[in-house]
Formats: sequence, structure tokens, C-alpha cells
Amino acid sequence: MLKSILTTLAALIIVVAAAFGVYAYHSALPPMALSDRPTFDAATIEHGRTLVAAGYCAECHTAKGGEPFAGNFPIVSPFGTIYGSNITPDPDTGIGKWSPAAFRRALHDGVDADGQHLFPAFPFDHFTKMSDKDVDAIYAYIMTQVKPVSEPTKPTTIPFPLNIRFLQAGWSLLFIDRGRYAPDPAKSDEWNRGAYLVEGVSHCGACHTPRNSLGAEKADAKFMGANLDNWTAPAINAHSPAGVPWTAADFAQYLKTGSDRFHGVAAGPMAPVVHEGIRELPDSDIAAIATYLGDVAGAKDVDPATLPAVKASIAAGKPDPAYREDLGQRLYASTCASCHYNNSDSNLKAERPDLGINSATRLDDPANLIRVILDGVPTGEGAHGIVMPAYRKALNDEQISAIATYLRASRTDRPAWPDLDARVKDLRAYVGTH
Repeated sequence: MLKSILTTLAALIIVVAAAFGVYAYHSALPPMALSDRPTFDAATIEHGRTLVAAGYCAECHTAKGGEPFAGNFPIVSPFGTIYGSNITPDPDTGIGKWSPAAFRRALHDGVDADGQHLFPAFPFDHFTKMSDKDVDAIYAYIMTQVKPVSEPTKPTTIPFPLNIRFLQAGWSLLFIDRGRYAPDPAKSDEWNRGAYLVEGVSHCGACHTPRNSLGAEKADAKFMGANLDNWTAPAINAHSPAGVPWTAADFAQYLKTGSDRFHGVAAGPMAPVVHEGIRELPDSDIAAIATYLGDVAGAKDVDPATLPAVKASIAAGKPDPAYREDLGQRLYASTCASCHYNNSDSNLKAERPDLGINSATRLDDPANLIRVILDGVPTGEGAHGIVMPAYRKALNDEQISAIATYLRASRTDRPAWPDLDARVKDLRAYVGTH
């Protein structure tokens, strides 16, 4: 009897393994010679450029100080470091020999031209929603406008057996819902366009959705916020920590300028998303994204005339002042208030974030606020033409902690952040990728 059970179990294991092998196996696709590469019209190439920007491909495929798209940007995961690959048209170390079909397979299925499974640090779980036409436009731009660079991609530091690419097929089987975006007939064309861009090429959920123990986005926590390189990508749905709910108009302002008075500025890893990415899209696409995200946030447009009452209601429930609040208030008055007074309707002042409402003062983790105080907001981030100086050398840890303590106590109804001194010290010493 036992022998029969073991024999059956062994046979079942063999059948399952064989079935998985058939599912996971992908043959190599034939290389394409430069002379056989298709030609593309200017409109297709330009369309590809905007999509490459909207997908901020350069951010993960360009090392600090390296050639554009030549790879080796470190993507740190709980399982080890994965380096962005070389996607220049170099024939030996890049994708110069890839055919359009090979490029489509990589973006739609997460399998490269050699039949190797890609690690899910590459967001093919989002790119699978893109149309063939859009993927081909990206291919057209890369193959015609990106300079070929000979740069081998560094090996990952992911340990055995997780580094076996064949096994990535199991991860994909569990967590990837392959297929192109299907429009929702109950929604408007603008909403569906926004959903297509957000869920596909711009892959917003990749940063704004928490991940499970296997590194996949949690399906039941979409857009609930997540930590990234010691920054917090806040929730952008109805659970946003901001004191004033996001609206479509707010999203449009933020994505176009890099700043919104009621929700803060695009700093850290969000800066290139806005300033080198989404703002390159046509205004109609930015409006579509804003429409979709506004619906995700579940908020109606807010009448500006009601904002003083909103702020007053927030302030009414503030907790008792924490330690060092007086010091923080004095430092804030002398260091910050000259810019963050928010008492005018001028366009320039409206782009400066209101520190009583935006998410940085209301998140559970003070990292975003501390990092902006430490390193400021340079010209390439935040709102165009507005610079916040860095106070890394001007303020010590205690002073930065005091300002954060004061803002948390005086501007929000949230509990005091614990161990602020230690958090400031850690973030001052931290050297991240953003």
C-alpha cells in the first residue's frame, strides 16, 4: 500500500514538473541583423519617445554617471540587488540584435530574446497591458535614437536558488495576469485612457502598492502606499494621508508642475517620474491620468473657499505639543516660514506645499519630510523655478528633529513620531539611489 502511494506521488511530481517545464520553456528567438531592422516614420519614433519618458525607462536603465540606457542602475530588493540591463542598440551587450517580436515578448511576457525569464524588478506585470503598437513605438525610438553603448550588465546578488531564472516562471504563474488592457465600457474614454497609462507604461502601482513576502504587489492593497529606498510612496487612493483629499485637478497640477500646494512636491524617486517622464506626455494624456487617479482617490473637487475650514478642523484635533516643540517653532519661524506661509493666492506661492495639509507631515514614517529638510528640493525636482535649500550642513539632528516635531504637532491630528533623533541620524548617514 505504501509503495503504491509513493509510486503515485512520484508519478504526480513528474507530471507536474513536466507540465511546469513545458509552461516555463521559451525558445530563443533568431537575432535580427541591422540591415533587416524595419524602418519607422517620425511620428512613430516621437510617440515612442513620449512613452519611454512616461515609463521613465532611463531611471532604472541608467547608472549614476553612466551613459543613457546602458544599464547597471542598482535595484535593491529584499532578495538581493538586481542591475538594470543595457537596453541600448549595442549588438553584443545591449538589445541591438532583438527583433520587434523579441522586444514585445520581453515587455508582455517577461522573457528575453534568449528565452530567459526576466526578474520581476522589470515591471512586465504592468507592461503586459500595453498594446503592440505602443510597444513597437518604444522599440522604434530605442533602435533609432538611443546611442549604442558597450556595457555588460552586472550579475545580480540574488542567492541560489532564487537566482535561477527558469523558476521565475512560477512567480509569473502565481502573480501575473497577462493580457492587454481591456477598456471598461461603463467609464469614459478619458478615464480608460488614464487607466491604460497608469496601469501600463507608467506602472504607478509598482511604487505606490505594498508587496507581499515574494515581492509581488498585493492585489488587495492597490495604491495603498509603500516604502522605497528610505522614501515613502504615500497612498494615492482614498486612504491618502493628506489632510485634503486628492482631486483630478490636484493630480493634474502635480504631474504637470511637480508640486501641489495641498499634497507636496515631487522629490526623491518621484522627481524623475514627473520632470523627466509624465510631463512629456500630451496634456490630454496628463488630464486622462488625473481623471483616473482622481476616481481612484474617490474625492470630489474641493472648493478652495472651504479649505480654511478644513485646515481649522484638522488643527482642532491636534495632540498636546511634544518635547522640543517650542524649539521647533522658533526654528520654523526663522528658517522655513518665509516661504511656507501659504497666505496668498498668487500662483508662485500656491505651488509651495502647505505643510499643514500635504502628506509629508502626515505619513507614519517621517522620512520624506526629513530627507527634504536635509537635502532640499533642487531645480530638477519640485515645481519649476522654485528651489528649497538643503539644511544638511546648517541644521543638526536635534534641530531637524525639533522642526519635524513642531510640524507634526501643530499641523496635524496625528500622534508624535517616535525616535525622531535616531531617524534623522540614520537618514543623514543613508546613501541611497535617489
